[in-house]
Amino acid sequence: QVSLMESGGGSVQVGGSLRLSCAGSGYSDNSRYAKAWFRQAPGSEREGVAAIDYDGKMIVAESVKGRFTISQDNAKNTLYLQMNSLKQEDTATYYCAAGYTAPGRSGWSLRAFRLDEYDYWGQGTQVAVSS
Repeated sequence: QVSLMESGGGSVQVGGSLRLSCAGSGYSDNSRYAKAWFRQAPGSEREGVAAIDYDGKMIVAESVKGRFTISQDNAKNTLYLQMNSLKQEDTATYYCAAGYTAPGRSGWSLRAFRLDEYDYWGQGTQVAVSS
């Protein structure tokens, strides 16, 4: 059973930076997992922010492009989200997610931000951006 735990959230002023981490454990084969960051603001649906496929392909939502960067350290089973130039609209609870990619499955970029693409979710970490 895969377990994910986020950390690094907090309060920051507009224009500031935060780095979120997601420590994973229990992977049967970490090399075949796609991972992603989602966020959910109060009263809003959960939305994809950034994702990385098992082979290193990355995708970033338009709303955060140029400001957020996703990366991972496979040796540490840790996923990161570097968030720069934060805006008030980035305020949300941020979740990391992981999903096994079956061999031969294509078209990941079209599915990367679908909630049902991911089998495992962390508990979330809150990010609050104030002026």
